[in-house]
Amino acid sequence: MIHVPIIRWGEPYKSSDVDKVVHFDTGEPVAEVSQAVPGMVRRDMRKTKNARDILREIPCRDLAAMVQKAGEIFMSAELTLGDGSQTPDDFVRQQSATTGLPEHMCRKNMDKIAFVLSQMDRILDSLTRGLDLDILTKGHGHDDAGRLLSYQAQTDVLGMVLPSNSPGVHTLWMPVIPMQIGLVLKPGPQEPWTPYRMSQAMIQAGVPAQAFAIYAGGGDVGAAVLESCRRTMLFGSQATVDQHSGNPGIQVHGPGYSKILIGEDEIDNWEKYLDLMVMSVALNSGRSCINCSGIWVPRHGKEIAEAIAKELAKIEALPPEHPEAALAAFTIPGVPEAISASIDEDLKATGSEDLVQKFRGTPRAITREHCGYLLPTLAYCASHEEPIAKKEFMFPFATVVECPQDEMLANIGPTLVCSGITNDPKFQQVLLDSDDIDRLNLGAVPTTKLDWLQPHEGNIVEFLYRARAFQSDSAT
Repeated sequence: MIHVPIIRWGEPYKSSDVDKVVHFDTGEPVAEVSQAVPGMVRRDMRKTKNARDILREIPCRDLAAMVQKAGEIFMSAELTLGDGSQTPDDFVRQQSATTGLPEHMCRKNMDKIAFVLSQMDRILDSLTRGLDLDILTKGHGHDDAGRLLSYQAQTDVLGMVLPSNSPGVHTLWMPVIPMQIGLVLKPGPQEPWTPYRMSQAMIQAGVPAQAFAIYAGGGDVGAAVLESCRRTMLFGSQATVDQHSGNPGIQVHGPGYSKILIGEDEIDNWEKYLDLMVMSVALNSGRSCINCSGIWVPRHGKEIAEAIAKELAKIEALPPEHPEAALAAFTIPGVPEAISASIDEDLKATGSEDLVQKFRGTPRAITREHCGYLLPTLAYCASHEEPIAKKEFMFPFATVVECPQDEMLANIGPTLVCSGITNDPKFQQVLLDSDDIDRLNLGAVPTTKLDWLQPHEGNIVEFLYRARAFQSDSAT
């Protein structure tokens, strides 16, 4: 069995405490993963300056070129993994085996990661608004207009407390190394694969190994990363978001509550957007924060809900190697049943029903020996006040909410991605002005379609660096 070590500033470390990660369906061991302890993390964090110093010896543009090269390596090379090696096909099988994602989704996520890596120079140029990256290294410099600028790094390293549910979140930390900031990664328990493979690809491309630390472990290890790093990204539930709200050192990524809003001018043409709505709900097994969990319409709500439900009812729980598998398994037994019971309780409270289950004719939850599945779910809400109208779950789940157009923005609540399907300039302006919407798509754009040249839930450059006033009597 392959062993996945702790990485302590580029050095592999085998712990006496290991966690066996198993195949989600068969229960067979896939790998043993060394487990860190909080004291190890705190001790190693005394050396964060070394990680930044070694990266500052390499120009940002050169680091960006290395990261771009790493994209090719990530997709095609056999890379070191602990005491063994890993081919791209091994990566797909291992990731699928422990996360429950179908293999073709794992490949698509690889493609996504490789694409973002390949575009790193353009992404950095966009995120920094064309800033000369040497200014980040020196701390000051002049822009193209001759204005004197100064930027100060807020940390030597970025800590990442990562989830197991969606490998695509790893695209968020790709620009960090080219900005000469080290990485401290705490992988999700079922998904150690992407952090290790991405870091190994970058190292093979020339990035110093000393820039990386990877600590698998329990919640106490994640807490130690949060305590020890001046800047951290954290992924979790709404409770996690609320717990760390207002802490400038922690950027929390929680539920997206992403939505589609159809305006009065387009609602009678809703059938044109049926495929877009289904895709927004179901892509990537509904596991992403950018999946749509609410479709808000001024009328035709029940009709729209039934049409979407009929399409979602075609989705089955297929084996992970099946090329058309559209559902990911829940790897912790009992979770699907608990989520399903919670949904039924909310539906019962307002007399709503799961329209997908109505057309499918079978129960929502599927129980297996080592895992479970939740089949797609969609409910119609006659009012935004129904309890289920603003819920979100980690599978293809959505509600169709009927609400007058002029009341939508006052009631949608926090929304990571909003696709506003309207050509009405006044309604478009209301959408543009809304403080509740993070990413806004105007027109027939799925919530799941991202523009990687724009920030996703906060600009990482502004999180890691701050602009400050600066003057000098020197000509330089």
